[in-house]
Amino acid sequence: MLRRDRLIPALVASPLFLQNLDTSAMVTALPAIASALGVPPLHLNLAITAYLLSLALFLPLSGWLADRIGARRVFCLAIGLFSLASGLCGLADSVPALVLFRVLQGLGGALMLPVGRLILLRAVPPERMVAAMIWFSIPPVLGRLAGPLFGGLVVTWTSWRWIFLVNIPFGLLAIALTLAWVDESPRPAQPAPFDARGFALLAPGLTLLMVAMETAGRGLLPAWAGWLAAAAGAGLLGVYWRHSRRSAHPLIDLGILRHRTFRASVVGGTPLRIAIGAVPFLLPLMLQLGFGLSPLAAGLLTLATALGGLSTRVVLRQAIQRFGFRPLLIGATVASSLSYAGYGLFTPATPQGLMFTAMLAGGLATSTCMVCLATLGFSEVPRPRMSHATALSSMAQQLSNSFGVVLAGALLLLFSLSHGGDGTRLQARDFSPVFWVMALLNAASLLWFVRLHPQAGDGMR
Repeated sequence: MLRRDRLIPALVASPLFLQNLDTSAMVTALPAIASALGVPPLHLNLAITAYLLSLALFLPLSGWLADRIGARRVFCLAIGLFSLASGLCGLADSVPALVLFRVLQGLGGALMLPVGRLILLRAVPPERMVAAMIWFSIPPVLGRLAGPLFGGLVVTWTSWRWIFLVNIPFGLLAIALTLAWVDESPRPAQPAPFDARGFALLAPGLTLLMVAMETAGRGLLPAWAGWLAAAAGAGLLGVYWRHSRRSAHPLIDLGILRHRTFRASVVGGTPLRIAIGAVPFLLPLMLQLGFGLSPLAAGLLTLATALGGLSTRVVLRQAIQRFGFRPLLIGATVASSLSYAGYGLFTPATPQGLMFTAMLAGGLATSTCMVCLATLGFSEVPRPRMSHATALSSMAQQLSNSFGVVLAGALLLLFSLSHGGDGTRLQARDFSPVFWVMALLNAASLLWFVRLHPQAGDGMR
């Protein structure tokens, strides 16, 4: 039971801990890295964006590689590549070198999440999946939680290079434990041939969309170039959709969206994931720019959302067993929408204890939604199609979260201008309507969730 419910989920999620720790720590350490490399801090945004673009470019390969050479082998190779690239990032002596190594790091990261989830889905029986998904969700939360503190300590006490170098021993340990404890899952007797045309459509389509979203509002590209990238990316994805319907062996089979629970998770959950991507971006900005809190005070307050997410482990399994997926998912979505609306009622005079409690409850509700979707979404997908499902859900998650940040930034600019501001000096009142929009967007997922069968996912309870 330990192996199924805790050990395997913890192992396959450990690289996600490193990935989130690395990303959030790097944001904290940007000024120190910029100073060491002799460039303005804004120039290092490219190093963050390069990683995200590399994720988008290589995510479509994850399912095909797992079916071709084995999920465990791909997972270990991904960890090794991520760790090697991390070491190279730690040795970089220029911005171009750092960007290049971050692209290589993104290749490893693009394979870790979907293939790790694929290993979990194949290794754990359905009746243990809720407990496994709860444990699988904890390391990434811990990585996001510890990243800012870790980054601050590293640049204060040692060198920024250790943010990357520390991944090497942990990566090697993760590979050793995976080889020792995770069995290789069965592969198809005749793996599908590589869909070169599909990759040529899907990879640049996703990348162009990510370019448009990651550069929006930052002045990195002219506005017309951003819109052109978005249109070209959407067009390529549309062509891929037609191609996948006609191809005998598409790189990612969109036919799995025929399964109602998976469609509800990926398509119906998209508004919810957009809001989830926006809120962590909005809260620190509101507390610092709108309320005048220090970065430390804002960081301590927003820890509440992560702590709320961690508390899910205590109550969620029993709640699913008692109420079932559909009622719990509907209730958690309503609760998270009300939480976002409540954030919009915060003012500089709101007691910090009340804000902390509200964000704690919001983190619990949001985490409940995500674990329910991650478990329920795969309940009807046949095991031979799991590689396609994990790749598609990972792409949807990445795009949704990125779009959430872009949408939040655009709405902040819009409401700042409508309040007579200039879009650069944000005030507390500019944030409230953005949170209310996110609450409504989050609630839009209910249109899908209420149509789920009352017994949906009962085999995984």
